[in-house]
Amino acid sequence: MSVDDEPRLRAMRRPGSLVVCVASVVFVMFADARVSAADEVTGLLRVTAATPLRQHLAPDLPLTGTIQARILSNIAFQTNGRVVRRNVEVGQHVNPDDILAILDPTEMQANLVSAEAALNSADAQLLEAQKSFDRQQSLLTSGSTTRERFDQALAALRTGEAQVSSAQAALSTAQEQLAYTELKAGRGGVIVSRNIEVGQVVQSGQTVFALAEDGPRDAVFQVPEVAITRPPKERTVDIALQSMSSVTATGTVREISPILDQGTGTVTVKVGIERAPPEMTLGSAVVGRARWEMSPAFVIPWSAMFAANGKPAIWILDTKNRVSLREVVVRDYLTGAVALAAGLADDERIVTSGVQLLYPGQQVAVATDGGTP
Repeated sequence: MSVDDEPRLRAMRRPGSLVVCVASVVFVMFADARVSAADEVTGLLRVTAATPLRQHLAPDLPLTGTIQARILSNIAFQTNGRVVRRNVEVGQHVNPDDILAILDPTEMQANLVSAEAALNSADAQLLEAQKSFDRQQSLLTSGSTTRERFDQALAALRTGEAQVSSAQAALSTAQEQLAYTELKAGRGGVIVSRNIEVGQVVQSGQTVFALAEDGPRDAVFQVPEVAITRPPKERTVDIALQSMSSVTATGTVREISPILDQGTGTVTVKVGIERAPPEMTLGSAVVGRARWEMSPAFVIPWSAMFAANGKPAIWILDTKNRVSLREVVVRDYLTGAVALAAGLADDERIVTSGVQLLYPGQQVAVATDGGTP
């Protein structure tokens, strides 16, 4: 360091000198950025451009859903009582004759014994009435009794027969009530929920189990509303197990819910699978792909997108490399790209990067001019 450098160093140590130096550095860096952003020869802003080609695309909208039973049955006792036994758990497969739970049968057994006794009593009374009627009929034939007594015997016989019929009906009811204390599945399937515990008192008709019946399955998807507005003409859906993509099945759209979920903006779609692979168990996560029709579209990179009046737009290059802003219609948003349905013609060039620095009518320097990006 020479003696002539000392005044300069002292000036740099003064208060405020550091700010001046930093500002100078920032200015130089900004100036360098401006120079690097512009063409070194012409001074024009340098951008990249491309000429997109029209392609035929099929929308790819993979959706994740779950395998559910086509028929979900609620199982309930047909009588009131206290639960004394529960034989199944959630997720267990049951057969039609399997007993799921049992109510305390004490009261029902007492009713059955009472009904049997009432039937025996009615049978005895009917037997006596029958003998009396036979006797009066014999006496009436020989003229040894009156018509009035015969009619009384006949009425007693008819009353006895009615009492027997009533007692038999009461006995059948008591037997059914006792049978109702055992809750059977009735159909084969998988228990998906239960609402009882041992010791709990349940009412007739109260749902105690939910059964996913064996048979056809449904793949249930939550589909965005926009996909429903343009559904594929073919209702066939290819389905694959998410955890094992090699396990596949083909289903048909069976039901589209008319109600939109306000929270997610989706619609429930059920795809019926007649023969689901064994690996597609209830609750399995699956991926579904609809068979959309192919349609022409221009595919451009994300970096080419801009906005005009709140709508999607792109910058178009003319033969003199001047830019103009044009609104476009987006058909689909792809991974790293956008498919345009309208707004771009064949052989037109678009700016693919540097769009944030442009203004209408600006002339630019094109760094690359290629085909489809």
